[in-house]
Amino acid sequence: MPHALKLRIALPVILAVGLSACASAPAPRPQTNTPTPVARHAIANLAAASGTLVSGRLTLATAPGGVRIRGDIGGLSPGSLHGFHVHEKGDCSSVDASSAGGHFNPEGKPHGRAGQGPHHTGDADNLVADASGVAHLNAWLPGAALGDGSPHDLSGRAIIVHADADDYASQPSGNAGARVACGVIRLVP
Repeated sequence: MPHALKLRIALPVILAVGLSACASAPAPRPQTNTPTPVARHAIANLAAASGTLVSGRLTLATAPGGVRIRGDIGGLSPGSLHGFHVHEKGDCSSVDASSAGGHFNPEGKPHGRAGQGPHHTGDADNLVADASGVAHLNAWLPGAALGDGSPHDLSGRAIIVHADADDYASQPSGNAGARVACGVIRLVP
């Protein structure tokens, strides 16, 4: 068979094979299970409630195993103790802050002291005001989260300062008295 005839017969076959290779779908990309980024920081600006002058600014940060809350709260009586909790609703609209609901308690545990037996996720140690009536806060909430959408997520909830000390035992809220300041936890970039 002459060479030109072989080329005429083979050329369409070669082109068909080549074009079919170009028309095939691209190789699929490997699937990744990259988690949604979790917020690392939040703020809560506390405003007075129940006719007090208590206010403050708090920062919240995620850390392995929980959330750290830091900041200063002023307008307290010098040397006084005050209950401090995260509450279930991010609503400080009522004059007495009752719109914030009860303590944040996604697991239905009894009220107690953070890190010492069963307790609400929102339970924290009492605030201690210094001689100027300012509480310098450095609280740790084990098991809490920020911005991950889990049942333990604090974002969008309220922080409450109470008039009296928490006794860490009375149910459901430690007998800490009136709500004297309230602030909603807001995620920040």
